[in-house]
Amino acid sequence: MISKIKKLLFGPSVDYKQLIQQGAVILDVRTKGEYSSGNINGSKNVPLDTLSSYMNKLDKTKPIITCCASGMRSGSAKNLLKSKGFTQVYNGGSWMSLRNKL
Repeated sequence: MISKIKKLLFGPSVDYKQLIQQGAVILDVRTKGEYSSGNINGSKNVPLDTLSSYMNKLDKTKPIITCCASGMRSGSAKNLLKSKGFTQVYNGGSWMSLRNKL
C-alpha cells in the first residue's frame, strides 16, 4: 500500500545510476552561490532563472536530471524543459539526496 501511495505522489522509481550510464546530464538549478557551497561532481550549474536561455545548449536526445536544494526548483525546471520538447527529464530532488543515489 505504501509503495502505491509513493508511486502516486512521486511517480515511478527512477534508476539514476542507469541514467548516468546512458549519458544523462545533471542540471543543478540552484544559484551560483548555492552551487559553489557544494554540488555533485560533473553537474552543470544552470540557475532556474537562466534555464530558458540555456536550453539551446542541451541535447534533447539525452536524459536530463534536474536538482536543487529541496526539489521545488528542480520540479519547475523539469516542467519547463518538458514544455519545450525535452522528453527524458527527471526531477532528482535535492542535490544531496540525488548524490546519495548515484
